[in-house]
Amino acid sequence: MLKAFQKSRIPDSRAFVVKELIAPYFDTNWHFHPEYQLFLVLKGRGTRFVGDIMKPFREYDLVFTGPNLPHLWRNDPAYFSKDSELLTHGIVVYFPESLIGPHLLEKEEFENLKLFLAKSHRGMEVTGATNQALRPLMKRLLETTGLESMALLLQVLHLMAISKDCHPITQAGYTNPNKVSEEDRMSKVYAYVMDNFSQKIDLGEMARLCNMTESSFSRYFKSRMNRSFSEFLTEVRIGHACKLLHEEMMNVSEVGFASGFNTLSNFNRQFKAMTGMTPMAYKKDFQQRFE
Repeated sequence: MLKAFQKSRIPDSRAFVVKELIAPYFDTNWHFHPEYQLFLVLKGRGTRFVGDIMKPFREYDLVFTGPNLPHLWRNDPAYFSKDSELLTHGIVVYFPESLIGPHLLEKEEFENLKLFLAKSHRGMEVTGATNQALRPLMKRLLETTGLESMALLLQVLHLMAISKDCHPITQAGYTNPNKVSEEDRMSKVYAYVMDNFSQKIDLGEMARLCNMTESSFSRYFKSRMNRSFSEFLTEVRIGHACKLLHEEMMNVSEVGFASGFNTLSNFNRQFKAMTGMTPMAYKKDFQQRFE
């Protein structure tokens, strides 16, 4: 079961930590922590949740998150299959707010970095040329030590701070409403939905899972995700449908049923409402752009 928790990844003897992650799937815990985090996916696919936003991820997904911003990289169901031979691979960097103290951040030389760190409280997706430039630098971080590693980290931060390829993830004004002492309700919701979205899920079922009334659960969920539970569930299903349309040799009807829609007409209607095009048009557009 997913559990929201706050944790420090940095020993007292270290200024920051960089780790290489190789495992059947990424950490399944929905969580937040006081450190800044930079995470590069080298291998693996699924859905990432950052704050109130969910989005598919794949190789070279690169995200920078500020302190106490909830996040989860949830791999696709195939990674959890008993017979799966899939592997995930990533590089993650953690550093505390104290790494570059407030005194330095007030100096002229740190102006761009100060602005970037402030924006990171919404999470930043790094794309384009900046993403490509950072990949080898993050790999080098795994191999360097001492002052050289610190200089390299500052170079990584500098490239992001001056880049136009860094885009906010959460909605403007998002703040983390979760408390460490709070029951792991949202964790249960994420786990249950990602495991069961292809089947019927109703509000009463989710309310019982969280030991709440339906009206209380509705208010609780909307306060965390800035959308209703039914809207969230539809987003998960449409996101999965998009992946199937990209990657699988399935017809539109098969994709719809595999994604949790019980009729083709409902699938077409919901898909067009969210993406602006029908599933068939979406599939053709993707094929034309990537042929």
